[in-house]
Amino acid sequence: MQKNRLNKADIAALASEEGRLDTVGTEIALMRIFKAMSAALAEGKEVYIEGFGGFEPFERKARNSRNPSTGEKLVTPAKIVAKFKPAKKLRDALLET
Repeated sequence: MQKNRLNKADIAALASEEGRLDTVGTEIALMRIFKAMSAALAEGKEVYIEGFGGFEPFERKARNSRNPSTGEKLVTPAKIVAKFKPAKKLRDALLET
């Protein structure tokens, strides 16, 4: 079963309906925004979008795990991931649906 999801092209098409850019221009703008956000997160900075939420780099510690196929014990190494916290406006909008 495939989840309902919007991809980059879908978001660009929806956003271009609202503004002056065509779908291709909107997609280019989205890619520039995502690139800037990725660079900021890679530098350890937080990214906050008013009314939507914030992303912050978060370090997951190393942990013991197990290969489900073989049962072999493994150590999952520490890594840095992006953690998202929705803004109140987004949380409220999700409750209304």
